[in-house]
Amino acid sequence: MKAIQYRRIGAEPELVDIPSPVPGPGQVLLQVTAAGVCHSDAFIMGLPEDRYGYGLPLTLGHEGAGRVVEVGPGVDTIDLGTDVVVYGPWGCGMCWHCAQGMENYCSRAAELGIRPPGLGAPGALAEYMIVDSARHLVPIGDLDPTTTVPLTDAGLTPYHAIKRSLAKLRAGSTAVVIGSGGLGHIAIQLLRHLSPARVVALDVSQTKLDFARSSGAHETVLSNSDAAGEVRKITGSAGAALVLDFVGLQPTLDLSMAVAGVGSDVTIVGVGDGQAAAHVGFFRGAYETNVAVPYWGARHELMELIDLAHQGILHIEVERFSLDDGVEAYRRMAAGTLQGRAVVVPGL
Repeated sequence: MKAIQYRRIGAEPELVDIPSPVPGPGQVLLQVTAAGVCHSDAFIMGLPEDRYGYGLPLTLGHEGAGRVVEVGPGVDTIDLGTDVVVYGPWGCGMCWHCAQGMENYCSRAAELGIRPPGLGAPGALAEYMIVDSARHLVPIGDLDPTTTVPLTDAGLTPYHAIKRSLAKLRAGSTAVVIGSGGLGHIAIQLLRHLSPARVVALDVSQTKLDFARSSGAHETVLSNSDAAGEVRKITGSAGAALVLDFVGLQPTLDLSMAVAGVGSDVTIVGVGDGQAAAHVGFFRGAYETNVAVPYWGARHELMELIDLAHQGILHIEVERFSLDDGVEAYRRMAAGTLQGRAVVVPGL
């Protein structure tokens, strides 16, 4: 089968032919119908050899959708022909966090060598993929897998981040979204649906700000040296109740802390190398500002997102690529010319 793999440290991914997988006990084989391309992939492929720990060759793709075509021995909870998306942060299924459906925080995954698809285990950027357990599959019914697959990460991660702060997003409060791309434009829609807060979006170009407006942002601000002051003009002395930083570089973290209000949440979602530590302490920023770095989301939250998708409240902007052109999606992402999320469709 065809697959897109990262094969050499520092090189771009390659389209290759590899053997089709066969499901073992407890496993499920999917014929992939859609796979998302993510900045996290670019991050791990940019790591130097002494920091890279995901194995080579690595079939990429931690956002996956597919149709169940074969199951291994012992699998009796999913029917052949079911269209599904894959819950990516696999855990042991037995620890306290996993028992809550929060396999993204599994306490034993590292010691057991459990890795997410595309981030250690073979991923979805292929014609077929193995899923380790049927519990990691969420049926999608008649939803389009191409526009649904981004929900498994680009939707799930901001959904989890927003849910943990909903009590702070009262009427009259402000939520700030830094970076309105693949994750950010979904976060804007979720904030508008789940809370009464005013949504202020920041990005580096007017085109991106227009995209944020079309996604539902009430206000937009160009992300430059004047951005903190411009946001403060909107929020007033209260500052922002929630800041979602989908970039994670030092300038955006500095901006996040500068606009955060008393008792606010600053949630760092982007995988940049910035640090907020310099802003935490007495006389450094607003009192009781809570800084968090969430990772993905819980299984039940992905189910909730699929239910929201069935209600038609989310519009996921995607650009489609065939598997043969999948490497080009990474080039476009690196060039910053994508709008929304890149999705590889093997059958295209």
